[in-house]
Amino acid sequence: MLVKGLSETVILTDNEVKSLLDMGEVLEAVERAFREKGLGRVQMPPKVYLFYERYNGDLRVMPSYLKELDVSAVKIVNVHPENRVKHGLPTVMAVVVLVDPKSGFPLAVMGGSWLTAMRTGAAGGVAAKHLARPESEVVCFIGAGTQARTQLMALRLVLRDLKVVKVYDIVKEAAEAFASYASSLIDGVKVEVCSSPEDAVRGADVVVTVTPSRKPIVMADWISGGVHFNCIGADAPGKEELDPNILLKAKIVVDDYEQAIHSGEVNVPISKGVLKREDIYGEIGEVVAGLKRGREDRGEVTVFVSTGLAIQDAVTAKLAYDKAIAKGVGRRLKLAV
Repeated sequence: MLVKGLSETVILTDNEVKSLLDMGEVLEAVERAFREKGLGRVQMPPKVYLFYERYNGDLRVMPSYLKELDVSAVKIVNVHPENRVKHGLPTVMAVVVLVDPKSGFPLAVMGGSWLTAMRTGAAGGVAAKHLARPESEVVCFIGAGTQARTQLMALRLVLRDLKVVKVYDIVKEAAEAFASYASSLIDGVKVEVCSSPEDAVRGADVVVTVTPSRKPIVMADWISGGVHFNCIGADAPGKEELDPNILLKAKIVVDDYEQAIHSGEVNVPISKGVLKREDIYGEIGEVVAGLKRGREDRGEVTVFVSTGLAIQDAVTAKLAYDKAIAKGVGRRLKLAV
C-alpha cells in the first residue's frame, strides 16, 4: 500500500504505467506543457546524445522543469532500430525519474517506453487540433509501429469527422496488424492497407510519418492544398521523411527550434541550405498559448515537426505518479536516503 511522505520512491513498471495513462488525460497534460513553454515558463536544456554507431543506436538524456506546474523529471531513452531482430527488444526503451523540485528527492522511477509513446501521440493530437482542418476525414500513416497506434489514439479525439484510415509499411504484416487495430479502435472507420506510400498519401487530409528513414518517403507532387503533416520519425541528425519541396511551401511549426534544427524533419534541408531557420513559422507552444495563429485558411499546408520534449515526459510522468498514489499501484523503495 502506498503511503504519504518522501522517504520512499515509487517504482512503476511499463505495464503499470500503461494501466494508469489515458490518452485524453495525456493529451490535456501535453497541451498544458506546450502552453507553458510558449509562455517561457520552463527550463529544458537541449537533449544530450550518445551515438553507438557500431550498434546503429543512440541514447538521449532529457531533463526539464515546468516552473508554474512545479513538475520536474529526467528521462533516459534509447533508439535502436535493429533491436527486435537482433535482441528481441523494443526499438525504444526508456526510464523516467520524477523529481520533487522542493528537495530534489526522486519521487518515482518508472518505465518510460509506453509513456514516451503516449506523450508523443498526444503531441501529434495537439498539433492536429491547432493545425489540421477541423473537418479532416482521411488520415494516412507511413509506418505502422507502436507510435502509429498512439498517434491514432490521439487523432481520433481531436478529429471528430474521421472516416478513413490509410496505412503503408514496408512490412506488410505490420500494416495489416495496424489496420486491425484501427478497426477495433474506431467504430465504423474504413481502413485501407496501401501498396505504396503514394497510394497512402494521395487524398489524405492528415499525413503521419513514423519511420526511421534517412531519405524522403513522401513526395510533394502527391499532396494537395490543405493537408497537415505530423512528422514524428525524424528525431535524430540525418533523418528525414518529407520531400523538402513540401516544407518550402508549408507553414512549419516545430516543438522546439533548437532540437528541430538539430534533429527534426527540418534538420537535413537546413544543413544543406535548402531551408533556413527563418522559414520556420513558430513553435507549437506559441500556437497553443495564442501568441501565434495556427491554421489560417483551408488551403494552407501545415507541417508539425516533432522531436519530443522533456516537458512532455515530465507532465506525463507526474500524471502517472499521481494516479499510482491514488490507486495504490507500484512498489516503494528507499533509494535516496
